[in-house]
This record gives sequence, structure tokens and C-alpha cells, in this order.
Amino acid sequence: MSMQRRTFTAALAAASVVGAVPAFAQKKIVLGFAQVGAESEWRTANTESIKSSAAEAGIDLKFSDAQQKQENQIKAIRSYIAQKVDVIAFSPVVETGWDTVLVEAKNAKIPVVLTDRSVKVKDDSLYVTFMGSDFTEEGRKAGRWLVEKMKGNAGPINIVELQGTVGSAPAIDRKKGFEEIIKADPKFKIIRSQTGDFTRAKGKEVMEAFLKAEGKKINVLYAHNDDMAIGAIQAIEEAGMKPAKDITIISIDAVKGAFEAMMAGKLNVSVECSPLLGPQLMSAVKDIKAGKPVPKRIITEEGIFPMEVAAAEFPKRKY
Repeated sequence: MSMQRRTFTAALAAASVVGAVPAFAQKKIVLGFAQVGAESEWRTANTESIKSSAAEAGIDLKFSDAQQKQENQIKAIRSYIAQKVDVIAFSPVVETGWDTVLVEAKNAKIPVVLTDRSVKVKDDSLYVTFMGSDFTEEGRKAGRWLVEKMKGNAGPINIVELQGTVGSAPAIDRKKGFEEIIKADPKFKIIRSQTGDFTRAKGKEVMEAFLKAEGKKINVLYAHNDDMAIGAIQAIEEAGMKPAKDITIISIDAVKGAFEAMMAGKLNVSVECSPLLGPQLMSAVKDIKAGKPVPKRIITEEGIFPMEVAAAEFPKRKY
């Protein structure tokens, strides 16, 4: 065999080995995830779920924290486009203002998944799927619980509301769902409503202002998340009132901190909103990459926990 021929055969053998590599060492799927921030216990649990699920699924996760600023999220998404990741997922801090960056992702042929919060865009094909809770239904659950609790109470029932981040999907929908239920009975009145930005510190500060303005007139506090409710409980106690007794307190998320407050007799009820979206997200990412169809809307299953069941449920809580 001539020298030339031998080199050619060796090269061929090498080429066939190179060609076979993907079969046993497939390239990892790269997922870019742009998180809102770390504004609450819920968000921390959500981040943890995404990171651990990516590791379990063997997905290479690039993660960024936007510190609750939309411009930071847009920057992160643009950097994922530049890095040519396989899939981009994010939890949008607000609903609007995403069209431009999502068109850029579409032009780069990178599929986008929305988790936990949705967006308002002119073209729905800019994202593959939205997975997360039905926030309007959470608001309705809160409203139904209150209507049931106040049966036989002639009213008026004065409600103060701590809203989530202005313009965010959960704040808009939790307000809408709650109002939809209580408006059927004129004895329910929202006398003050302001954002507490989903944080404990802001929840406390806004509740202090509500108490200064309305004091003993307040019968109910409806908080769009547990962290704000926990901040507000502090303000109520500092004002010399009894949370869950003098003021009925309803909140949303059902994180461990809410169960602790319920077991201490300081919070009446928490509507569940599950942060454990990681496993669902990773299986959707794998399906998208494999070219399988994914539903446009994936809804998380959730319950409602009144104070009476808190002690029994607490040991089962993962977040």
C-alpha cells in the first residue's frame, strides 16, 4: 500500500470516528434564563427550582438576575442572543415593552419560553409557550374566601390592598380577579390600594401609611404576595392592633413564611402560587429542542390554605 493511500485510509477512519461523536457525546442544550430578581421568598424558591432542575436535566444554564429592572432583563436576553443559546426563558418583570427584543430572538431563530409571568405583544408567535399560574384565578380564590368569611356581616367591609409591582402580570390579574368577586356585594369597599412592589420592606411602609390614614376603619388587608403581608403584619402590630383579628389578612403565594405567620395566628389565609416551575421548564426546553409540539399555555395546579390547616400542611411545604 502506497504511503499516500495509507494516509488517506487513516484519514477516512479518523473522519468516521469524528462523525460518530455526537451519538455518545451529544452537545448539551444551552438555556439562557433572565430572572426578575430576588424580591421575595417565592422568587428565591423559583430560582432554586430552575437551577437544580437544569443540573438534573443536564442542561447548561446561563442565569442572570435583573434586580427588578426591565432594562436589565432586555440586556440579558440580548446577550443570550449574541451567545447563540438554544432556548431563552424569562420571567418578565412587567407585561409590555418586549416586542423589539423578542423579534430579535425570533430573527436569530432562538425559541423563547415565558415562565411565571406573561407578556403583551402584538405577535403571539414571538414566544413558544407561557407556563405558570392563573393569577386572575388566584385573585378570585382570595375574593371567594373573603365573601364566605364575611357571610352574615352587614358591612361596610373596608379593604386595603397591597398591590404587586406596577405593570406586572400578577399585580394586574390578582387585582382584577379579586374585584370581580367582591363587586357582586356593595358592602365590600377597597378604600386604599397601593403598590408594595412585592417586598417585605415596602409592604410594611405602605401599610404604615394606610394605618395613619384610615386606622380602625380598616377591616381587611388583601396583599398580592406573602412578603408584603408579612411586612404589613409588623406595621399592624407596631400600631398596637392584632393582625388576623382586628384586621383580616389575605395573601397569595403560600410560602413557608406565610405558614409560620398562620401558625402564629397572624395571617388568615394564603392562596397558593407554586414557584417550583423548574422541572416543567426543563421538559419543555427538551421538547422544543427535539421539535415536539408544546402547548401555548401550561397552567400550574394550586390550592388555598386557611389558617386552620397551616400546622398540618407546614411539614409538606417545599418552599
